[in-house]
Amino acid sequence: MTIIRSILFNTFFYANLIVQMIIFTPYYFLSPRKRAWAIPKNWARSNLWLQKVLAGTDIKIDGLENIPVGPYICAPKHQSFWDVYAFLPHIADPVYILKRELMWIPLFGWYVQKMRMVPIDRGKRSAAMKAAVRGARLAVAEGRQLMIYPEGTRTSPGAPPNYKYGIAHIYGELGVPVLPIAHNAGLYWPRRKFLRHPGVIHCKILPPIQPGLDNDAFLKKLAEVTEAACDELLVEAARSPNPPPMPPSAIKRLAELGVTDIGAP
Repeated sequence: MTIIRSILFNTFFYANLIVQMIIFTPYYFLSPRKRAWAIPKNWARSNLWLQKVLAGTDIKIDGLENIPVGPYICAPKHQSFWDVYAFLPHIADPVYILKRELMWIPLFGWYVQKMRMVPIDRGKRSAAMKAAVRGARLAVAEGRQLMIYPEGTRTSPGAPPNYKYGIAHIYGELGVPVLPIAHNAGLYWPRRKFLRHPGVIHCKILPPIQPGLDNDAFLKKLAEVTEAACDELLVEAARSPNPPPMPPSAIKRLAELGVTDIGAP
């Protein structure tokens, strides 16, 4: 049943993207940028609905009251493609730092350009950081929210954290709060797999880390609070009545936390 539901969801997920991009293109490109955000946010909401109806995967978000007003850095855990769009409905005017090759994709690249995202050349680290800081400064000056995945790439649930220094550098340069977000989406939408497992993706939007810390202290605190919350969510999922399949990294981390009775309350 999981395979069938996953096939259905993936089919409708990509069809939803293509159809909405085609149907809403005139409105999107003729509208002011902030008003045009209604289209991507509607796409995100419809994906969450499809995921619930077709794959049986619901979502629970705690801590919405922690979202600041105005500019800040949003720092979600990155476990699957799910966390790329899932928080869009709750962020006023986000800016993503993304690899420049995405800008070359027909139609999709035009959509991205409309929202004035920050493309960087990952092959040139020094130039990429300068471009990221320059784009981040402009975004903050406009009152926007910067989306940064602290580990830079998708990680498997329970895998040892590998937080990059780039977010600490940008934090020090911008002087705005950082909003950590923990979740366990990788258990239900595994990276590099087409299976979508039923259950409830649980997210925790944690209290913002205020500006003023030195970069090293900030990065340590970001990793500590995010990973502690992710551990809690991992244990919660493992002890649920119908736990999702646990990857080796999750099983190993659960053992380190003293949890071996997966599926037991």
